[in-house]
Amino acid sequence: MKSLLKYFTYGLLVMFILVGCAKQPTEDMNAAQKAVEDLKATGAEKYMPEDTKKVDDSLAAAQNEIKAQDAKFALSRNYDKAKQMLAQVKADAEKAKADIAAKKEEAKKNALAGQEAAKTSIKEAKALLSKAPMGKGARADIEALKGDIKGLEDSIPELQQLIDKEDYAVAIDKAKTIKEKADGVSNQIKEAIQKLKGKKGGGK
Repeated sequence: MKSLLKYFTYGLLVMFILVGCAKQPTEDMNAAQKAVEDLKATGAEKYMPEDTKKVDDSLAAAQNEIKAQDAKFALSRNYDKAKQMLAQVKADAEKAKADIAAKKEEAKKNALAGQEAAKTSIKEAKALLSKAPMGKGARADIEALKGDIKGLEDSIPELQQLIDKEDYAVAIDKAKTIKEKADGVSNQIKEAIQKLKGKKGGGK
């Protein structure tokens, strides 16, 4: 009888331990991970890098919290904090996903504006080049500047391809570079024109 009571008590203790042990928040983890994956699938890393990094870091922190609880004695484990962290990750990822459309449209507008600014600068450089002095020794410089402008014009289709692929951040940087180079060509031509005017004025 005592033996049976002993085993019965032992069985109850085992059941108590099994029931009392906190379980890993597997479902919460899966939901948070899916929310982050869905966010990245929209291209958030291109348009909202800071927000994407934030949810990534938060997810990693939640995973570390789970590992910390796993390392504890069974009865002392508590995954409540991890669950809260995972819920926040899921909420932040879903909010960022809802904002991505507006961010993408803004990036597209900036890329298109940059493209137009680059084209305008190239046109201005070409117009100035037609007025450039063709005096002795200037022909080689003019030809070099023509080559520079031709290279800039040839880079516009590549810029359009970036926009078509929705790679707006790269497109914005490329458009800025094209514009700066075109403006540089214009400045060189203006300087040459001013020097020529100065020589003519001095000759008088």
